[in-house]
Amino acid sequence: MKSGNLLLLTATLVGAIFCAKSMNTQETRARQPFQLSSPAFQPGAAIPQQYSCQGADISPALHWGDAPLGTASFAIVVDDPDAPVGNWLHWTIWNIRAGAHDLAENVPKQEQLTDGSRQGRNDFRKIGYNGPCPPAGKTHRYFFRLYALDKTLDLAPGAARADLDAAMQGHVLGKSEYMGTFKR
Repeated sequence: MKSGNLLLLTATLVGAIFCAKSMNTQETRARQPFQLSSPAFQPGAAIPQQYSCQGADISPALHWGDAPLGTASFAIVVDDPDAPVGNWLHWTIWNIRAGAHDLAENVPKQEQLTDGSRQGRNDFRKIGYNGPCPPAGKTHRYFFRLYALDKTLDLAPGAARADLDAAMQGHVLGKSEYMGTFKR
């Protein structure tokens, strides 16, 4: 009787482990990674002129989904690592509400938006988004980085990039990146 009970117990445990692994695999397959995208341009493709200094210089629409558990807010940083002076900051926006899945095209260039999101000063010394504006010649890469944060940031509107980076330190739950190019 004891060996029969031991065999039954072993079979039950093996079955439970197999079932748990199977469910975990199904959940992983069903769950999409935390990804940033834009309907304005394909990843790695040219950013349309309307989102640059040669056009209307408006921000492109951005979409994301499947934020990490515990996300309390989002932040976005856009920069150009190919600028002649080194990394050039084009946009910072933070305290985007946790339930958001996108930013509409043409985010107003205001320090604080009606939804509570805040924007910082870019390297053009302006608030909000300023798009690609490289010198003529070389193609530049523009990285749109989305951060899922475990808190809203106690950071004043108009803050510098260094202040945003410091405020986010230790609070990033996930990060997604989307890159476009531009050449004049």
